[in-house]
Amino acid sequence: MKTRGISTLLDPPMKNPNSSVLRTNKWTPIPIPQRSIQQPRGQDLDYVNVAHSHLLHSDWAKLNKLLPNFDSFRVKHILLKLQTDYSISLKFFKLVELHNPNLLTLKTNSIILHILTKNRKFVSAESVLKKIISSCDVAMHSKLFDSIIHSYRMCDSSPRVFDALFKTYAQMKQFRNATDTFVRMKEYGFLPTVESCNLYMSALLSMNRAGIAVSFYNEMRRVRIMVNVFTLNMLINGYCQLGKIENARQVFDEMCDMGFSPLVSSYNTLIAAYVNQGLLSTGVKLKMTMEKNGIIANVITYNTLIHGFCNEGKLRDAYKVFNEMKTMNVAPNTVTYNTMISGYCRLGKTERGTEIFEEMLRNGIKADILTYNALLLGLCSVGKTRKAAYLVQELERKKLVPNSSTFAALIRGQCVRKNPDRAFQLYKSMVKGGCRPNVDTVKMMMSSFLNNDDFDGAFCVFKEMLERPVGPALVVLSELCKEFSRVWKDRLVMKLLKEVDDGCLALERFEKVKSIIYQSNVEGEIIEQDV
Repeated sequence: MKTRGISTLLDPPMKNPNSSVLRTNKWTPIPIPQRSIQQPRGQDLDYVNVAHSHLLHSDWAKLNKLLPNFDSFRVKHILLKLQTDYSISLKFFKLVELHNPNLLTLKTNSIILHILTKNRKFVSAESVLKKIISSCDVAMHSKLFDSIIHSYRMCDSSPRVFDALFKTYAQMKQFRNATDTFVRMKEYGFLPTVESCNLYMSALLSMNRAGIAVSFYNEMRRVRIMVNVFTLNMLINGYCQLGKIENARQVFDEMCDMGFSPLVSSYNTLIAAYVNQGLLSTGVKLKMTMEKNGIIANVITYNTLIHGFCNEGKLRDAYKVFNEMKTMNVAPNTVTYNTMISGYCRLGKTERGTEIFEEMLRNGIKADILTYNALLLGLCSVGKTRKAAYLVQELERKKLVPNSSTFAALIRGQCVRKNPDRAFQLYKSMVKGGCRPNVDTVKMMMSSFLNNDDFDGAFCVFKEMLERPVGPALVVLSELCKEFSRVWKDRLVMKLLKEVDDGCLALERFEKVKSIIYQSNVEGEIIEQDV
């Protein structure tokens, strides 16, 4: 099956938008193939009839004795004979799957899918599909669709079997296979339900593929799949992800004309987009419009606005919103408190941040690692490492695992107190614990060594990074070399060259570092000395 992009999904619309089957006077779907199958005879027929009888009478002991004599041909015909009873069919299918899964070919799998979907047992059908898809290689996905379409008339099936396939691909985030299934469904005159389309768009948005989600929505409209308010919410979300806030607002404004009333989630998505683009006042106005229209703001609405005010350093406004939500009986959650604490601590107001933290605990809201990281960063930024140490002990008591941000805050605290050696010990513990330091953390630590005129200490940091199996990224190397070159110049190259001679540093890595050092010096002092 050739892969087709969303942009190729351009067919004329169907006449009846409520149908799951595509109908149009201008376009004729491919006829669904009518495949006949070889009928069982002789011993095969005897086994099928006997097994069918045992299944109808739930005589599992006798059926188990027959199992060694089953093959895929017999299994297929037993399922066909049982298709009026989905419950027994599924029990038999699972029995075969348990004892000899090799007997379950694409044909037998297709038959059980038809049985389940035409009886509206979609959860069971999707469970079967997930197992099939998980074991499929690339070539098998096309054959799976072929097998389902070829057995469709034989099982007197329902269009929902294709919807289940499309939906399962979407759930598993196999977007290419979902797209191909959508295209092939249309070729035979079938369309997925709006619920499955919504799930597909949601999965795309979760993987930051908003462009494809918007294109898919346009295709839904072209083939006249009836959209709902959730579809439009995701379209708004998609435009917001793409930074096209005007398009998102246009969809929002047109919702009423399409017969839909915006939900609180519709408003929240748009408010968040305004806040993220620095249009905080517009977000506040939209919240007021929401309330005038009888939509009650929820914790997400308030959290979004609090986050926006804290990011702009407008803590008074953030606190007003924080108080308002409590007045409106909207309970602040962990995210609310974390945002407030972080906002105060980032501006050095650690005492106020601590007060909010204590309120959080009094109200029974569980603190997480982000809560402690915000407090630690605030304390360490002003050198209050002793208080930070108490918080670290509390982390251990609550069995919260420190992450990169935790260590970065603690390292910052030691650098502020001009204890680069202690900072380097924390750095090594950080790396040993599997946490990855960022560029700012390493630069800060190296600057602390250099400001103390401890070039050997700074070199130890630099060397430790170079000794890693992968080594630091080029951007990290460049930043560190700038720090060194500013004060140490060519001595760094000489010391690194000694590491090469001692076998501690690969020559290739040395050449890379040397070239970066010279590039760094072009921006400042050019090294005239030829090393």
